[in-house]
This record gives sequence, C-alpha cells and structure tokens, in this order.
Amino acid sequence: MRATTDLTGIYRILLERFGPQHWWPGDTPFEVMAGAILTQNTNWKNVELAIRNLKDAGLFEPHRIHVATTSRLSKLVRPSGFFNQKAEYLKSYCRYYVSRHGADVDRMRSAPVRRLREELLGLKGIGPETADSILLYALGRPVFVIDAYTRRVFSRHGVLGEYDAYEYWQRFFTERLPKHARLYNEYHALIVRLAKDHCRSKPDCSGCPLKDLKVVNVRKGVKVL
Repeated sequence: MRATTDLTGIYRILLERFGPQHWWPGDTPFEVMAGAILTQNTNWKNVELAIRNLKDAGLFEPHRIHVATTSRLSKLVRPSGFFNQKAEYLKSYCRYYVSRHGADVDRMRSAPVRRLREELLGLKGIGPETADSILLYALGRPVFVIDAYTRRVFSRHGVLGEYDAYEYWQRFFTERLPKHARLYNEYHALIVRLAKDHCRSKPDCSGCPLKDLKVVNVRKGVKVL
C-alpha cells in the first residue's frame, strides 16, 4: 500500500493525473458570486442557462437584480431549480453587495476575510460552502471550500465521517496546507474531478490515483500516512 506524508502529496498525485482544472466557471467575479448561489442543488449547465436568461433580459448586474421583482427573477432563474428561493437569495445577496460594498469587487476583496464570511453567512440562503466559494473563487481569498465531493472522497479513505461538521473538514485541510488561494482553488477542483471520474455514488476504484492511499483517523488530529 502506497503511503503519502501529507495533503500536499495527495495534491501532487491528483495534479499529475488530471492536470490543472482551470476552475471556477465564470467570466467575471460577479458571475462567480451569482453562480455560487444558483448552483446549489443543481449542476453548472443549469446555472449557465439561468445566467444566460438574466443576461438576455439585461438584468445581469447587481444593481438591476437588487431592484428587480422577485417574481421576475424567479422566471429567469427557473433552469437552476428551486427558482423562487434562489431568486430571493440572489436578490438578497445583490442588496448586500450594493449597499455594503458598492458592488465593487476590489472594495469587497480588501475587507478582512473573517468579517466577510460572517456577513455572508448572515444572508438568507448562504451557508458555509456558498460563502467560501464566493470568498475563494470570486475574491481570491485563501478559504478552503468543503463540498459533498470532498466529504465523499476523504471519508471513504477514513479521514472523518462524511457528515461531520463543516468546520472539522475545513480545519483538516487548512491546518495541513500552505495558505494560498491558488492552491485551494486547484485542490478543490481536482477533488471534484476525482469524484466525478472515480469516487461516484457507486465508486469505480479501478485506475483511481488514490486507491492505495492509507489514512489513519485520529479524531483530534487526523494524520495522513
């Protein structure tokens, strides 16, 4: 059984196998912000349709979404699913983005990460994964994103329980990796790629680059061996 000394070793294995993933989809920071909200419980293709509808309607701008009616937004974001809720969430976020940061990504990016995260988590419909996706992918702040793919891959290797608290999972990565946004970005994208190619609901372990990974779960200090 092959051993790896740390999470950086796992990262190198994944990068060697899959190469750079060039994540996250989105032409502008605001598109990434909106996408992080709309992608909840759906796939990116559906999000792209919803964003295209908003663009075609001339609404894909934070000030315009902020003042648009929820009913109109609901119709436009329908492809993303849960459209009534997501329209409300997107409108709420844009209200915050405009009023708190003047819809200025550089101004928002300059604020302390902890304060930004607390503010985002205070918005309706934004949980830890969505907040951290905005911080990492839209603002380039070093915050590691934990999603269902991350939980699935590493719980199957015995790191933590799949349904353990988000904070446990995030701490596991941030305490064992250099604090660099680009690294966090690429690492998360590689985990997603691994999950889609091999670590699916019904796993296909043949050819998985981590199939020989040995992990020891120490509850108060997980060790990767």
